[in-house]
Amino acid sequence: MAADTHAQSAATRRDRAVRAAVEQGLLDPRPLVCLLDTAGIRASAAALTGAFAAALPAGAPVLHAFAVKACPLVPVLRLLSSLGIGCEVASPGELALARAAGVAPERTVLDSPAKTPAELREALALGIAVNADNRQELRRIDALVAAAPTRSPIGVRINPQTGAGAIDALSTATATSKFGVPLRDPGARAWLVRAYADRPWLTRLHTHSGSQGVPLPLIAEGVRELYALAEEINAAAGRRQVDTLDIGGGLPVNFSSDAETPTYAQYVTALRSAAPGLFSGAYGLVTEFGRSLTAKHGLVLARVEYTKATGGRPIAVTHAGVQVATRTVYAPASWPLRILPYDAKGLPKAGVPVAQDVAGPACFAGDLLATARELPELAPGDLIAVPDTGAYFFTAHHDYNSLPRPAVHGFTVDASAGVAFAPVRPAQPLSAIVAEAGGDHPDALL
Repeated sequence: MAADTHAQSAATRRDRAVRAAVEQGLLDPRPLVCLLDTAGIRASAAALTGAFAAALPAGAPVLHAFAVKACPLVPVLRLLSSLGIGCEVASPGELALARAAGVAPERTVLDSPAKTPAELREALALGIAVNADNRQELRRIDALVAAAPTRSPIGVRINPQTGAGAIDALSTATATSKFGVPLRDPGARAWLVRAYADRPWLTRLHTHSGSQGVPLPLIAEGVRELYALAEEINAAAGRRQVDTLDIGGGLPVNFSSDAETPTYAQYVTALRSAAPGLFSGAYGLVTEFGRSLTAKHGLVLARVEYTKATGGRPIAVTHAGVQVATRTVYAPASWPLRILPYDAKGLPKAGVPVAQDVAGPACFAGDLLATARELPELAPGDLIAVPDTGAYFFTAHHDYNSLPRPAVHGFTVDASAGVAFAPVRPAQPLSAIVAEAGGDHPDALL
């Protein structure tokens, strides 16, 4: 019942925000804007921290680090930081964003399969936690640690090789995944035990077995393998050398309705069943959730510019397409999105459903948000809203056709149904597109 109530309140906030966006001119002069529901993000953060707090002994150390790649917007990172959530970064750019948001080094984790010496040196100098991806990187860290002592917690990422989910491109725990030390390859487990025995400063283990399309039991199986390896390493070392387990993130998101399923509480239940000792307090925990914290709370809002029919199929041409919904356009079967119709005043549109395509503005035939979708027939001036886009969609703009990045606004709804917007990211000016395309060097190739 609580989840249903939350979904209803989220939908109500969304409808009010759409109408307010029209009334307050957010779609003028550009007919595309993106919105973030601040209350929704706060609720997801509370659900995450609450689920783990309820399962762990009082005072057990746990760091929830938001995967910056999911929503690389400084105000979002700042909001999450105020709610007790740090950052997981995977590039110099993401680290710069985390630092700009004021996230402390001790609440930051660096993961990447291709860290340069400079990236590692900076992280170790700052005291940021580092997870080595492979044997060669660990040897590189050996040299850096020998040259300059560090307070950074350091661990190794393993690939538990537990199998793929429904989306191959996002499955990080397959037999041939590019991430981590492959735990089931011949000799790998013994090598890991020796590597820790030889390096007393290795105190963490890391895995990331979850992502969209991966069911909870399969995610939990990967974490169970991590826990078992930590126990083996500590037994072999004769001491509690591994003191923290970084269990990654990757909780799937429901894109078919407003319901937020699976929940963090269900995730914790699955972990407790697979690895009961994980919540004993013997190990500190780190999580790296991204999509599940912000996806449900993002909304793309675009005007319908034209409508037409081709081959008997109605088509609504809008200003939202591949630039804000790249995954859906290129892999629609894996990333279907809902389309919510509104009229020109921002009110939900009713009418007899008609199968119609919802197209974007880019100049290729596949730039479609939906095909043969049953919706009230759209007309020029109407609006479409695309929910569940607060992670990896408009937050990771695709520059096809040099379409400018849309403005992003956070919104709050007060007790009297008033809507206040706060700028998160400004709309990209055309001058910035020209500058990024070498506009300051027009004669460079003459």
